[in-house]
Amino acid sequence: VCVNGRRYSIEIKDPRAPKVRGAAGVDGRQSIRAVMPGKIVRVLVSEGDEVQAGQGMFVVEAMKMQNEIRSPKSGRVVSVAVREGAAVVAGAPLAEVE
Repeated sequence: VCVNGRRYSIEIKDPRAPKVRGAAGVDGRQSIRAVMPGKIVRVLVSEGDEVQAGQGMFVVEAMKMQNEIRSPKSGRVVSVAVREGAAVVAGAPLAEVE
């Protein structure tokens, strides 16, 4: 980006994108948690389903907006802790993927 004749380097980050923190961040079991309080309007996976990194797992409605919660890694859904219509708080466990 150029501002007043000076060149600046910028990086745009999507806060919804899966966060991968090196090899340790994707190994083993990963807990998927609610990023905000809201209502589960759609559960897109079931226990035993195979998922890909970035695949939608849940749709959470917060402040009249629907937000898709995506898998941080490829693997198998070990457990699903919520069902459609459930209210969740920020940080509440939704599922586990290994």
